[in-house]
Amino acid sequence: MASDDMARATANQRTAVRIAGVAVGMLGLAAASVPAYRAFCQVTGWGGTTQRAESGASEVLARDVTVRFDATVGKDLPWRFKPEQQSQTLKIGETGLAFYEATNFSDAPVVGRAVFNVSPAKAGAYFNKIECFCFTEQVLQPGETVSMPVTYFIDPALADDVNLDEVETITLAYTFFRYDEGEGGGESVEAGL
Repeated sequence: MASDDMARATANQRTAVRIAGVAVGMLGLAAASVPAYRAFCQVTGWGGTTQRAESGASEVLARDVTVRFDATVGKDLPWRFKPEQQSQTLKIGETGLAFYEATNFSDAPVVGRAVFNVSPAKAGAYFNKIECFCFTEQVLQPGETVSMPVTYFIDPALADDVNLDEVETITLAYTFFRYDEGEGGGESVEAGL
């Protein structure tokens, strides 16, 4: 019987090692899922995630698109945040420049981070930002008001996507949240979903 007990103990140890391995693997996948999802969204435009471009489009088309601007603030951020214009109408491929205004109403410096999306979500793959305040954290001093630019264009490839033939208006929406150094290690990466 001693050999049966030893065999059972060995089998139990193998099972325990397998379960521990599965648990570690699941933790690893969970930790990697947020960066992987963000990268997927940025590449595909999934969920209204915009694209990042180094320069403007190489061509401008005759088709107009109106870009609406929206702004909200997370409940724990003592800021007012609003677009300086309600909308802009531009040609597909034309570079646009819009401004958002933020004011810190607290009596201390506050770091904020903007997350963004576009709607309809299917237009996200064609909405390109060249420069944006959302690429980095923003620090506002007590009582400070700043005007923050976003330079963007709609990729001319949008005109070739039959699923977007009816799109005449795209909304670019930002939400600012309080940003603590520990949340992202101080990294300056484009926020997404």
